[in-house]
Amino acid sequence: MIPRDKLIALGEELEELKHTISDTSVMSDARRYRDLMRRFRELGEIQEAWSYYQKLEQQIAETKEMIDQESDSDMIEMARDELGHLEEKFATSELKLRDLLIPSDPNDSKNAIVEIRAGTGGEEAALFVADLYRMYSYYAEKKGWKHQLIDTNETGLGGYKEVIFQLSGEGVYGLMRFESGVHRVQRIPVTESGGRIHTSAVSVAVLPEAEDIDLEINEADLRIDVYRSSGHGGQSVNTTDSAVRITHVPSGIVVTCQDEKSQIKNKAKALKVLRSRLLDLEISKQEAEIARQRKAQVSTGDRSAKIRTYNFPQSRVTDHRINLTSYNLDGFLAGEINEFIESLRIAWRNEKVNE
Repeated sequence: MIPRDKLIALGEELEELKHTISDTSVMSDARRYRDLMRRFRELGEIQEAWSYYQKLEQQIAETKEMIDQESDSDMIEMARDELGHLEEKFATSELKLRDLLIPSDPNDSKNAIVEIRAGTGGEEAALFVADLYRMYSYYAEKKGWKHQLIDTNETGLGGYKEVIFQLSGEGVYGLMRFESGVHRVQRIPVTESGGRIHTSAVSVAVLPEAEDIDLEINEADLRIDVYRSSGHGGQSVNTTDSAVRITHVPSGIVVTCQDEKSQIKNKAKALKVLRSRLLDLEISKQEAEIARQRKAQVSTGDRSAKIRTYNFPQSRVTDHRINLTSYNLDGFLAGEINEFIESLRIAWRNEKVNE
């Protein structure tokens, strides 16, 4: 059943918000105004869906009444056909309305900072970092998202110890958040002469991009060092001190960036990553509190959890959170990962419904 009392209360909240957001004193508080506008848009979408639901409900009642009162068989048949179409639309509108009533995460609409790091497995893990980086780049291209490389740490065989990049677009974090965790790969490494299958691991962290108004960073809490960029093997790839290392002293978080030749650009990129890591730290604390109250099926906060296995000999990909398996590994690594991400999103939404 649709919670009508709740929908009426939300309609009243929407009317109150119309007056609140027009108050000049509210507009002067950027963070509060942004949060109120986000809530205003959410309530507006709910109200629109609720009005459409009620309209269909009324049309169905009128059509049923017409069928009961009509004596012409042709007219009755036409009315029954119309009733069938209306009931299909009504069922769809009810699902949409229920979905909208699930509390949304305000971070879902943000851009994402993605960090991929080699774990156990040495050079083979570094090569798989490169595979995952390409996979997410292909997926971003299919979604029409903008991709910007922030920092890399290359190895000698074409792999990466670490890759950090930003994805920008509509609802990026809301989809990419489910990629956080340990990705395990099983295959014969290029360095293996005996043909034995090795197991390696790569960690993926997806952070919501933090805006300036999300949190304040005290400049006194930062230690900023500059040095010369270096490539794999340690050789200098730049003749100026353009690489930047920023340490946030209170949290101990360290961010480095050497991808750009400009020290100013590297500092800006490093600060963007630092801000997002600090926001992610806040979110992780909140998720840890929730996890103490219930055991989540779809993990988005535990970065040490093994979430997915990529088995090359069997061309198999398995997501362990929802027991979903695909035997199209080549397609998956080419960016065809939407089925998994949507299934994870649905499972997560179902958890929210049951809370």
